[in-house]
Amino acid sequence: MEHIKDHRLWILALVLILVLGEAIWSFLNDRKVYQLKDTAANIIILIGFQISKIVFVGYQIFILNFISGQALFNFKANSFTFFITFILADFIYYWFHRISHSWKPLWAFHLIHHSSVYMNLTTSYRLNWFSALISPVFFAPLAILGLPIDFIIVSYTLNLFYQFFLHTESIGKLGVLEGIIDTPSAHRVHHGSNEGYIDKNFGGVFMIWDKIFKTYEPEKEKVIYGLTSGESSYNPFKLMFKGFIDLFKKDMGYKG
Repeated sequence: MEHIKDHRLWILALVLILVLGEAIWSFLNDRKVYQLKDTAANIIILIGFQISKIVFVGYQIFILNFISGQALFNFKANSFTFFITFILADFIYYWFHRISHSWKPLWAFHLIHHSSVYMNLTTSYRLNWFSALISPVFFAPLAILGLPIDFIIVSYTLNLFYQFFLHTESIGKLGVLEGIIDTPSAHRVHHGSNEGYIDKNFGGVFMIWDKIFKTYEPEKEKVIYGLTSGESSYNPFKLMFKGFIDLFKKDMGYKG
């Protein structure tokens, strides 16, 4: 964890450079993947999400540490253990993500991530400020197994950071890698509201889980982004709480 903290400024610089590069690419090629109000909303949501991580980090560590106290085994902290942790974290992420599309209370948290009609690198940061309240529950089995808490947190962090690079139209299909790892093409499908794209490609880093559980779909037609209800907004607070408000309505504007 400390290793990642020490490199936050470098990571931020990389993110800014890539976003700027994508914006230039979009302008030069007239792709229109950025829209000012949409991007501004993404940035505000990102700032709020960073604050929420600080607010909830103690809660997350407490939950995982408490559960690890009931661990069945005690794995040594080495490279092999980290490899196993990373693979299992991605497997759990697949199910966490999939259930977030099919179970209404979790969709209330996840809806915001699919609310943009644009696909660009800033869209990756449309993340619910309160998601930290539920993620430890899903990753608790790894702590119960006895895998190191730091490894679990770093694996999940790297999983989400990897997905940042997937939210773009500037990269086409990646040949033999399609269907093996998550790619921009596969993730565009996941964000699609096209009938054939709904509830597909839930994997974080690997597509093998989608292949095994029959949720993989290659990109075949132009992706239409956004919610199936067609509703959209540039108000970050409305976007943040829409899922929870809709949770108590008869029609939730379900994507899943």
